[in-house]
Amino acid sequence: MSDDARPLEGLFVVSIEQAVAAPLCTVRLADAGARVVKIERPEGETARHYDSAVEGMSAYFVWLNRGKESAVLDLKTEHDLALLHRMVARADVLVQNLAPGAIDRLGLSADVIAEKFPRLIAINIVGYGQDTPYAAMRAYDMLVQAESGICAVTGTPDTPSKVGVSAADIATGMNAHAAILEALLAREKTGRGRIVEIAMFDAMADWMAVPLLHYEYAGRETQRYGLAHASIYPYRPYACRDGSVVVSIQQNNEWKRFCSVVLQRQDLFADERFATNAWRVANRTALDAEIEPIFAAIDCEEAIDRLNEAQIAWGRVSAMRDLPHHKALRRTEVALPDGRRIAVPVPPGRAEGFATVPSVPALGADTDRIRSEFAA
Repeated sequence: MSDDARPLEGLFVVSIEQAVAAPLCTVRLADAGARVVKIERPEGETARHYDSAVEGMSAYFVWLNRGKESAVLDLKTEHDLALLHRMVARADVLVQNLAPGAIDRLGLSADVIAEKFPRLIAINIVGYGQDTPYAAMRAYDMLVQAESGICAVTGTPDTPSKVGVSAADIATGMNAHAAILEALLAREKTGRGRIVEIAMFDAMADWMAVPLLHYEYAGRETQRYGLAHASIYPYRPYACRDGSVVVSIQQNNEWKRFCSVVLQRQDLFADERFATNAWRVANRTALDAEIEPIFAAIDCEEAIDRLNEAQIAWGRVSAMRDLPHHKALRRTEVALPDGRRIAVPVPPGRAEGFATVPSVPALGADTDRIRSEFAA
């Protein structure tokens, strides 16, 4: 991304953030050219201390904080709280994911913002909707995954599981990012800012829309099938002689090609038990009994050749050791506070990476300059 194509250049963001959800939102803003000032406690925000995997720094912190400034403020003191208010007065966007009620105690309630900072876009990231009985509940990623039902549809038939990355936090951060962009567009038309609540539970409940609709309107409770799809079939890995290949059949014309070219069993296409996706889902055990021996008799290369010939989507189940060498993995560089550079995945939509290498801030690296800039 060239320096003259940074669409959020000139946008000033103040973020009282920690962990994943809010930092993910603001790193996307920083990637696009916004100035993001991260307010940290004297001991540093939570994610700085998760681990020391990346040259002594936390992997989470390195992932989510490139291109930001770090200011250490003690918001329990009158002096630093007044400094925060002066920063907010100049800001375009305020992002925070403090505990419920904490932002109000800092004198930045919705009423205060509406009166004093009418152009400000304020994003309040919470665990649960503040108009619900769960408003005060502590909300961490796995807790919200469990509460929302994500774990009920993830895992094996015997074992519910969480998604292996911070799905609730990531979904919340991306929703917050989208809400900011929408609010910026609205402000161009109206001249007024917006106060938006983004709840982690809402993000996961939205992801659960299909299982919820199936349950409420079809009386069907989504089961757990491991790497197989719950409502599209066949959509799962099949074991070959030397590994496994994931197969995805989305439409009936694909099913026909799969039967004739890949399985070399046109009779299966004529079998009424498998005539539609709904019937294939209902009869998945009988269908697998027909498919599994065919894949087991060939190696992965032959299976992939047949799948390509039939124009059927397929994939491999990569192990963690495979990802660093994956041919589709695109990387860009990020600088650590000591100047050393590491490679991270290129953010979606920025295939060319960054025109200049963004840096991860040392704790409080920008405090003195910011105190001077926003002095009373």
